[in-house]
Amino acid sequence: MRRLIAFLLGALLAAPLAAQQAMPVIAVPPLATPSDKPTSGGQTTLGLAWSASQLIASDLRTTGEMMAFAPDRKDYYSYPEVTAPSYPKWRARGVKALLTGFVQARDDGRLTVGCYVYDVERGRELGRTGFVVAPEEWRRAAHKCSGLAYQSLTGAPGTFDTRVAYVARSGAGAAQVKRLAIMDSDGFEHSYLTEGGADVLTPRLSPNASRLAFVSYETGKPQIRLLDLATGEQRPLLPDNDAMTFAPRFSPDGNDLLFSMTAAGNTDIYLIGVGGGGPRRLTTSPGIDTSPSFSSDGSQIAFESDRSGSQQVYVMNSDGSNQRRISFGGGGFAAPEWSPDGKRIAFTRRGLEGMRIGTMAADGSDQRLLSSGPGDEGPQWAASSRELIFQRTDPAGGNALYRVTLSGGEPRRIVTPTPGSDPDWSGTRE
Repeated sequence: MRRLIAFLLGALLAAPLAAQQAMPVIAVPPLATPSDKPTSGGQTTLGLAWSASQLIASDLRTTGEMMAFAPDRKDYYSYPEVTAPSYPKWRARGVKALLTGFVQARDDGRLTVGCYVYDVERGRELGRTGFVVAPEEWRRAAHKCSGLAYQSLTGAPGTFDTRVAYVARSGAGAAQVKRLAIMDSDGFEHSYLTEGGADVLTPRLSPNASRLAFVSYETGKPQIRLLDLATGEQRPLLPDNDAMTFAPRFSPDGNDLLFSMTAAGNTDIYLIGVGGGGPRRLTTSPGIDTSPSFSSDGSQIAFESDRSGSQQVYVMNSDGSNQRRISFGGGGFAAPEWSPDGKRIAFTRRGLEGMRIGTMAADGSDQRLLSSGPGDEGPQWAASSRELIFQRTDPAGGNALYRVTLSGGEPRRIVTPTPGSDPDWSGTRE
């Protein structure tokens, strides 16, 4: 969102409503507009307000954690009611939470979009947010409003204003083409980032989705490249190094990058500043150390190693000290990924049943499998820490992306233009 400007308080004013009830019911009546004006986005402000209302309700329904009433035109309210809702009206309908808002035209052609979330039962405001945006960017503003409602009701960040990167596959066999692709979390704004001239693997987004690190075979061997998503500029991570580099992962602040490099017959984990400088080696054990992932506070790193004879998950301090194994049980454990809230680590378990994804507590206890396999791998966390995205390969060899909640249930397929693999999920954008 170009020149996104926050103009209202974003802090929550009360405890999450989820602490008060298991399945909150939220109403999303049509957003108001003080005066219906034409915009450069092809709709008037009233039309954009209606579209934004529908998108917010749709966002909230996809979570499965709340019941969102769809907008109803008979529930239009006046502009002053945005900040002074009629609580008795909504209580009578069994509503526990309410999202109101407005879309207002500005003299410079942009829009002011504001949203408020209320606890209907207690008659108080839970949070507010607002932005000045171009009319063409109304979807991002609506996603931000959805995120405010989700956080107000659950206490966790929403995933609505996030992006998903993946490897788009077309063709078959030796003629298969792999391209980097990116889209909003709801599938809109899909685009391809590479042309397919060289194979690519494991795209990894920076926390705010401004950069992408990925593995390219442009030189004939796996080497990490960095892509600026705003400018499209690419550069090798190590321009003067011919070694194989792979498994990139950004630090929580986006300033550093963890990766694996093979040198002198050994594969170890390294850390380097995104802005430049030399890499710092963190592991030295014989074998393959790979798939590193920072904890949310940056103090620890989870990684995969075969130093014990099979793939297992290890944890170390961010300076490489205190390396210890935390995965035990049948089969191998690979591709660890630390949750944004720091509480759990996702993994791929390899066993007789094939590959399945699961999570464990940060100390390795409380292992829970979330998928049935046999070709599920590469889990990556949503910003909420309540959902995972992963790759599923079916017995016939097809690749697709799926998402699954920590509460269980059947994974849901993510629709992409072509088969996809190697997904990654960004944090909430600024």
